Amino acid sequence: MVNDAPVALRAALDPAHGGRWTSLSGGGREWLWHRPGTGRDDVRPGDAFVDAGGLEECLPTVRGLPDHGDLWPHAWRRSLDGATITRPEFTLTRTVHHRDGAVVADYTLAADPGYRFVWAAHALLDLSPAAHLDAPDGTVTRLYPEAASLLAEPWTGDQPWLEGSWPAPAGLALDRLGPDDGTALGAVLTGCPTVHVTDGADRLTMHLDCDGQPRSTALWRNLRGWPQPGPYRSIGVEPMLGAVFDLAEAGPGDAAEVPASGQVTWRLTITAHRRGGTPA
Repeated sequence: MVNDAPVALRAALDPAHGGRWTSLSGGGREWLWHRPGTGRDDVRPGDAFVDAGGLEECLPTVRGLPDHGDLWPHAWRRSLDGATITRPEFTLTRTVHHRDGAVVADYTLAADPGYRFVWAAHALLDLSPAAHLDAPDGTVTRLYPEAASLLAEPWTGDQPWLEGSWPAPAGLALDRLGPDDGTALGAVLTGCPTVHVTDGADRLTMHLDCDGQPRSTALWRNLRGWPQPGPYRSIGVEPMLGAVFDLAEAGPGDAAEVPASGQVTWRLTITAHRRGGTPA
């Protein structure tokens, strides 16, 4: 955009605790939201998911079982150029670089051909009530049942989601990320590999590259509507392989699938800009 200057980003990660991203910062701004005092570092496999913020690597599902995937309670093995985690059905390797101000994360998943999965970079962002999410108008967006009470028309049947067009599927405007109104809902922007989050003068861009696999962006817009009791504000903008939150609900084309080569590779690129600023 005109008069927008790039802002160099830096990421910090914690392989010992699920590979979680603990910081995404640049230009004096921390983009990741954190919820202190959760005991996140003390979790063990089998524990219920602990929502501490940051960016969690969710695989092979987001919702469903196991909740937020099978990575977050396990340690990764560090290497000179990245980190690797092995689970019974797959091995995932991640390498993160800082390149020309961008944070570039490269992933390789190795598994048996035909293995289906959903992956999401479950990024919870620290955003003001004025922030908004920009995506291509008309993007097919899946709304989930927690949005039912907010819709003009009743939710019918036992369908797992309702489809509509971004930015207002089923008449529900989703691009504005505040102010807090006591609601919490999830949505998936299908076939949408690039989104922009604008908050004041700052803009964060997330872009996902992956050949031959479905790419989407998930949105978790919690405006102090969850959990009960004790709701808090948390905004998730989540680049995703797949088009559903729950792998168990994935129909044809809704999940990534390992090809005959036994590997899937993908890249997440995150950049930032500041309106009227100078390059940082």
